[in-house]
Amino acid sequence: MAAVASEETGVGRSVEGISSGQRCQAGEALAEWRSCDQVENGTPSTSPPYWDSDDDDGGPRPSELYGKYTWKIEKFSQINKRELRSNAFEVGGYKWYILIYPQGCDVCNHLSLFLCVANHDKLLPGWSHFAQFTIAVVNKDPKKSKYSDTLHRFWKKEHDWGWKKFMELSKVYDGFIESDTLIIKAQVQVIREKADRPFRCLDCQYRRELVRVYLTNVEQICRRFLDERQQKLGKLIEDKASWSSFCAFWLGIDQNARRRMSREKTEVILKIVVKHFFIEKEVTSTLVMDSLYSGLKALEGQSKGKKAKSKLSDAEEMPAPIVHMEKDMFLLVDDVLLLLKRAALEPLPPKDEKGPQNRTKDGNSGEDFNKDSIERDERRLTELGRRTVEIFVLSHIFSNKIEVAYQEAVALKRQEELIREEAAWLAESEQKAKRGASEKEKNQRKNRLSKNEIIGKTKRRGGRTRLLWQQRGSIKNITPMMKRKPL
Repeated sequence: MAAVASEETGVGRSVEGISSGQRCQAGEALAEWRSCDQVENGTPSTSPPYWDSDDDDGGPRPSELYGKYTWKIEKFSQINKRELRSNAFEVGGYKWYILIYPQGCDVCNHLSLFLCVANHDKLLPGWSHFAQFTIAVVNKDPKKSKYSDTLHRFWKKEHDWGWKKFMELSKVYDGFIESDTLIIKAQVQVIREKADRPFRCLDCQYRRELVRVYLTNVEQICRRFLDERQQKLGKLIEDKASWSSFCAFWLGIDQNARRRMSREKTEVILKIVVKHFFIEKEVTSTLVMDSLYSGLKALEGQSKGKKAKSKLSDAEEMPAPIVHMEKDMFLLVDDVLLLLKRAALEPLPPKDEKGPQNRTKDGNSGEDFNKDSIERDERRLTELGRRTVEIFVLSHIFSNKIEVAYQEAVALKRQEELIREEAAWLAESEQKAKRGASEKEKNQRKNRLSKNEIIGKTKRRGGRTRLLWQQRGSIKNITPMMKRKPL
């Protein structure tokens, strides 16, 4: 049985509410704009710097791991088989095929579609292919074509992945079949993932197509992270006692210690960035990673003093940096107190209220998907990626180095206070013990003096013989004796 992506919100869900026709129409415009003729003729790209750049580690580029396949199923109405398989096609060095269930796979009244790894039973043990793919059923009216995107790691037990309920059978004959032929298109992007730093995931043209659909989602992911960090820093600054204590700690340490705590190795932080943002089952993870990759490249270029070659106006120039990159280190560009205030108070880039998803829902003709709007979206994602990397670095250095040192200093100070309090308590206890001993000694001396006074009086009245008898006897016998023989 074929594996299936979630039919609910999340991985593998068809993009509801998105006008696939506009996506297709805009894709054709994009193909014309980014045609081979333009590249071969040396027409410069007007995209923001680093957006089109790929990893330069010598491995295969995303464009070399991307491919398309079109499958035309003729005489579709005459098919009585439970399932059909397309011919195998190769993408990214692996062979694939499309699997269709015309009457549904374990469901009724739905068309089921899956992407499968060919010859999976003959592959070496432990194999896995990680890929993002899009499957579309083409309508004669391009605006009504049906698209679905997902991200999946193919392996021995999940060698096929797709949608049991790709679309209702009742809608298949509503313009999707022409001359009794059903056309299915697949786009497959094999992903060469990395664990040590943000990496380029998608072919340029495929990425632009997905950006138009998921721009808002990618922005929400990055903005959610930025909002959380901004609120955390804001609470620290708003707590006057804590902020004053931290400022006193920071200003009280020497410059060398400050510099040591204001830097961290790039590999340490970037590994955490990838782990935080790259979620295998999230279809937007590849776009987020591409955004972070472009943002990191922009940060590297800014650190090296390179001038941007994009069409940025003076008002759109990148803000002053928070982080500087030097060899294999991230360094904070200014005093941490100023940077924390800036990160907490500096407003985030405004949201794109007229994002691509909204435009497609409005049913426009697709003219909005021109070079300017595409460049704007790519520029937004590059800047958002750069801002996310910077705040991540600042937050990591503050939380894992500076704040740790501050908490240790606070704990040490508290320990010293407790030691002083204990010493004071011991001293006070000792004083109380001494006072108690002194009082006891005074009482004992007083009692002795009282006895001597009684005995002295008896001696003066009764003479020597009677005094000696009284000393041998008890105090209680003194009074009766005196009564019997008064002087």
